Amino acid sequence: MIELVFIPSPGIGHIRSTAEMAKLLVDNDDRVSIFIIVIPARNVSSGDISSACPRSGSRLRYCFLPTRDQSSNDPDQTYISYLESHKSTVRRTVCIIARVSQGRLAIVVEMFCTPMIDIATELCIPAYTYFTSNATYLGLMLHVQHLHDEENFDVTDLRDSDTELDVPALTRRLPAMCLPSVMLSKEWFPNLLRRAKTLRGTKGILVNSLADIEPQAFKFFSGEDQDTPPLYAVGPILRFKNDSDDEKGSEILRWLDEQPPRSVLFLCFGSMGGFTEEQTREIAVALERTGHRFLWSLRLVSPEEIMAGTIPGDCTNLEEVLPEGFLDRTAETGKIIGWAPQVAVLENPAMVEELGLAAEIRREYRRDSLLGEPEIVTAEEIERGINCVMEQDSQMRKKVEETRELLRAALLDGGSSKAAMRMFVNDVVKNIP
Repeated sequence: MIELVFIPSPGIGHIRSTAEMAKLLVDNDDRVSIFIIVIPARNVSSGDISSACPRSGSRLRYCFLPTRDQSSNDPDQTYISYLESHKSTVRRTVCIIARVSQGRLAIVVEMFCTPMIDIATELCIPAYTYFTSNATYLGLMLHVQHLHDEENFDVTDLRDSDTELDVPALTRRLPAMCLPSVMLSKEWFPNLLRRAKTLRGTKGILVNSLADIEPQAFKFFSGEDQDTPPLYAVGPILRFKNDSDDEKGSEILRWLDEQPPRSVLFLCFGSMGGFTEEQTREIAVALERTGHRFLWSLRLVSPEEIMAGTIPGDCTNLEEVLPEGFLDRTAETGKIIGWAPQVAVLENPAMVEELGLAAEIRREYRRDSLLGEPEIVTAEEIERGINCVMEQDSQMRKKVEETRELLRAALLDGGSSKAAMRMFVNDVVKNIP
């Protein structure tokens, strides 16, 4: 038996995703026992976090680090420094687990928690990464880091350029204007470079994808001349069973059950996906114009809060934010919520868009503040995108159906996802001293 110590980033979404990955590994391979060290997110209780995780068992256990006194939180503390402040506690916990497991131990760090890999280095423990995004973005990260370190080419210099880049993980040239903001920001790019170099130094990377969905990216990583660790395509990691256990989630799913199949547009932008009141009104106007049914996870954030990187909150004053009369006019076709049981919603027969197969609204849109004030996307632009997604006989819908079948096949016994998990465990066994 080998012990894997998973260390996810703080935040329920990160913890839940990592815990589901761990559960699949345990269910798929009886050689594995897993311990998940949970670093609390600021202003989130340990009870909220524990309720979001799959149940523990004899081979899947949790260590919930204590939540600190919120009054002592430094408002100017960065995400990285917050992680650093927990290193000593995590190190002590890993040492205890190592003694119990008699040294048959490896560490798996979630992609936004890479500073914890220092602990594995100090203790001479093999380290792996769980990359919750797709392989194409991983390839882009490593490529821009290669350009910077090996070819002395800094992509942040392309901020206002119309240059197009050759990226090996992509099938076509990438306009510089389409690079993520973190790659064009002089302030934030060094953090990305450090993360990319850390990833290169690990023993392997578990990625939430599969080769049939991203053939070009996996071709890039499989090249013999690539200075990258092995990639294990263990995706899709989708089924978070605790998503809809509470009353709020059940109410949302009951509403969806009442809608015709393939008729509902789901608007949900993740834990950091909040918008200003101005942008929210543009979205509302577009939704009403299209006439399509919708489920909207609406969260607000002011321009000042965007600049500060504040996590958006649920909207409590809908009548003041939305166009006058919007709620009455859309009462029969739409539902506005705050929190959303995302996976359970996407599994409902009334959903049409999944897994990033989407219509382009504006290629160079910048919602975040890394490159200045957030932009406003107009109602007309949003309306065109919605109509493209909701066309009954569109190529996009056909592509979604094809992708769904590939994902289902990957999770079957003998499928590519389970095979990749076993390859990963075999590699861990080989790397443990």
